[in-house]
Amino acid sequence: MSEEKPKGLLSDWRVRIFIIAILLSLVAIQPWYSADEGFDTNLDYGLDLEGGSWLQVSLQGAVIQANVDSGMTASALVENIVGSPVEVVNVIPPSEGQSTITISLKTQASVTQSQLNQLGLSDSSVSREGNLSEITLYTTEQQLIATYLSEELNAEVIPYAVPGGVEYEIRTKAEQETVENLLADVGGSLLTDENGDKLYRKGVRTETRDLTKEILSEKLNALGLKDIPVRTVGDEYILMDFAGIDLTTAKEIAQKPGKFEIRIQTEGNNTKHVLYGDDISSVGVPSRHDGQWYTPFKLTLDGANALQEAAIETGAVNDPNSHWLYMYLDDKEVYGAPLSPSAASRIRTNPIYSWEASTGADNESKAQAEQLQIHLRAGALPVNVELVGSGQVDASLGDQFKKQAVLAGLLSMLAVAGVVYRRYGKKQILVPMVATSVSEVLMILGFAAAVGWQLDLPSIAGIIAVIGTGIDHLVIITDEVLYEGKLPPTKVYLSRIARAFSIIFAAAATTIIAMSPLVVMGFGALKGFAITTIVGVLIGVLIARPVYGKVIKEVLQEKGEKQ
Repeated sequence: MSEEKPKGLLSDWRVRIFIIAILLSLVAIQPWYSADEGFDTNLDYGLDLEGGSWLQVSLQGAVIQANVDSGMTASALVENIVGSPVEVVNVIPPSEGQSTITISLKTQASVTQSQLNQLGLSDSSVSREGNLSEITLYTTEQQLIATYLSEELNAEVIPYAVPGGVEYEIRTKAEQETVENLLADVGGSLLTDENGDKLYRKGVRTETRDLTKEILSEKLNALGLKDIPVRTVGDEYILMDFAGIDLTTAKEIAQKPGKFEIRIQTEGNNTKHVLYGDDISSVGVPSRHDGQWYTPFKLTLDGANALQEAAIETGAVNDPNSHWLYMYLDDKEVYGAPLSPSAASRIRTNPIYSWEASTGADNESKAQAEQLQIHLRAGALPVNVELVGSGQVDASLGDQFKKQAVLAGLLSMLAVAGVVYRRYGKKQILVPMVATSVSEVLMILGFAAAVGWQLDLPSIAGIIAVIGTGIDHLVIITDEVLYEGKLPPTKVYLSRIARAFSIIFAAAATTIIAMSPLVVMGFGALKGFAITTIVGVLIGVLIARPVYGKVIKEVLQEKGEKQ
């Protein structure tokens, strides 16, 4: 009879899943012991348990709304390129329902189409009549403002459509007085809101903050540092924890850009180098037009010339489909496509400075365009950042925290075991209950090891909280199973165990709902604690506690508790 009980347990699918989960957790954790290193595992630990360093950076920028005199702005832009005075001949405002402004200029300087292309405006043309160059620009006010401020401040300026107008994000430190002086030089000014306050604020848009975070994460991942959390603090700060890394190395890692390269197909699968990431002057925001998603970017003068030379030399201008352009980040291909027919025709005679990389038409293509935006930056952040805080946690202190956390967990388990034994006074109840709690902790750690999730002090606190709630649930099961101190008949047992689990699932749902806002809105310690608690509760109610209900019945039957 004693030989059939284990078989009865093993025949239950819930027990099998439980055993598989335990084994998979052990494989993920990979505990081992060596004479040199002592006991170790595959678990990753956070800054407070491992020691290391942390960095906090502030995002530098300004967000404004403004207007300018289109003719004066266009004249100033062309003057910067040709180095000679430029006169405004005519400005034709947009027709109804359109946004394109036509601006006619003239100058005694010799102007080439290649020089105009460097402005990155919608379209332009130039002709030479006598000793004058006659220039026609087709552009919009937002292009003029963004390009002018970008040239004057030597930084990216990105326009965003907002209710009632256009907002310009200046991606560098720009004081209000400086911006106002630049706008005044071209007949412009900052706009005001309904209260008369000028539309200027320091900082960056939330989208830019999140993009900066993604680029930092991408760069650290490319360096094989996937366990370094990058967190945002408000809209102005980003915090990075470098567990196990000293402060000097952490600063070097954060400032080191990735290696971005564009290569062109020669013959077969062979490619040749065209340019590196330092020849990409700016990267725009992914947008959709003509049914396709695009990631815009601009090349420097040297980069545009290098790409034109490579396209002509390889024959891409004549047969684009046989000579694709490929993009690599840290020697891994991230994008590949041929030149479009229009680009192949234009680049034959003039270098192209403004490009758009097409990724497709569906939602997945949108995600690819956003990811390509990150790759194109090759680790170069979209805004200037300033190091505003840094610190270091000594490795020995982190090791002390780790030991104290383990000790706190053991003391918690022993305290719970003492309370349970005092309540029931039976070791055949105590042992399965404690074993179930230990198995839940093991599965939580296995999950953490499998997904590369760093354990820190708040995570340990979450595990201890799970032990407490888990014991509560096991007590509910035990009280329902023991009918007047004895194991009831099977029919009564099934009814009471069903009632116990209805209570447990309701309690678990309440805990998950209560913790969910911390996962979405919290950061750092709050988020780690909430995630640990939710994962622990789910593992308990879905895997461990149903098995406990089965095991406790078998154990009590074996010990003669049944009437």
